[in-house]
Amino acid sequence: MSDPLAGLRPEPIPTKITEEFWEAARNEEFLLQYCVETGQAQFFPRPVSAFTGGRDLEWRKSEGKGEIYSYTITRRGPPPFRDAGPYLIATVELEEGVRVLSNVIDCEFDDIKIGMKVEMAWVEAGAYKFPVFRPAS
Repeated sequence: MSDPLAGLRPEPIPTKITEEFWEAARNEEFLLQYCVETGQAQFFPRPVSAFTGGRDLEWRKSEGKGEIYSYTITRRGPPPFRDAGPYLIATVELEEGVRVLSNVIDCEFDDIKIGMKVEMAWVEAGAYKFPVFRPAS
């Protein structure tokens, strides 16, 4: 199974908080915010540290490697995915300790397992690229 949502993902609309993330994604780089004070990573992008409430954050590149923490098979999605076939959505725990919710591509439903090693892949979403995961090679 490749990507059942190919051509259906809407283009992201970057905000002041997310524009650096989405610009890096165009180049297939996945950025995480780090709290400078604690050294901890956070995801999703936000204006303040989830750990201290401070604004001293920096962006660092992630290797995009992790494992399946949880998953579901979506058989009937919301618009714009209503007419797509079944597809996988997973919570992936990255090596940096953050969890990311995204699709898993190139994986049969019977093959996905909790704890399965995955790596980031990239799919088109308008003028941007969107991070998804696939089984690690």
